[in-house]
Amino acid sequence: MKKVFDLSSALIGLIFAAPVIAVLAVLIRRESEGPVIFSQERVGLDGRLFRCYKLRTMTVNAPNVPTHHASGAHITRVGALLRRSKLDELPQLWNIIRGEMSFVGPRPCLPTQAELIEERRQRGVLALLPGITGLAQVNNIDMSDPVRLADKDAEYLANRSFLGDLHLIYCTVFRRAGSGDRVRMG
Repeated sequence: MKKVFDLSSALIGLIFAAPVIAVLAVLIRRESEGPVIFSQERVGLDGRLFRCYKLRTMTVNAPNVPTHHASGAHITRVGALLRRSKLDELPQLWNIIRGEMSFVGPRPCLPTQAELIEERRQRGVLALLPGITGLAQVNNIDMSDPVRLADKDAEYLANRSFLGDLHLIYCTVFRRAGSGDRVRMG
């Protein structure tokens, strides 16, 4: 059921998102040179690498590091808006269509994040498709704390359900980050 939901929702979403992406592409290009779509190698299902797509939010010369290590000086004005609104994630609908991601799952990390990859491997989390959102994200846990993040990803793995996924999508879209509420699975 999850796979059918992901594919059908991503196809419909991409059709409706196309005009939004086009407008955002113009805004991105007006502010800075370089490609509109940013692609980066990420760790996916079973530890396999794939290209993850996003709207570019940083300058072209920004270092290739995890977000929590990136300097705010490299984030463009439009990029800051895209990050706050999560619109930079729209191209990941293509990753869902390709079967590389899901709407809900652990966020894909960089291959250089060895500690997080190992923590996820130990907990069996690499058996999941990475997601655009997940339990850790709605609980404001980022990749700067690999053990805590892997624990929350493992909680999702142990208790995941289709209705739980719908709840996490709802929380992602309609809850303010840092609201203090903790979302649990199961």
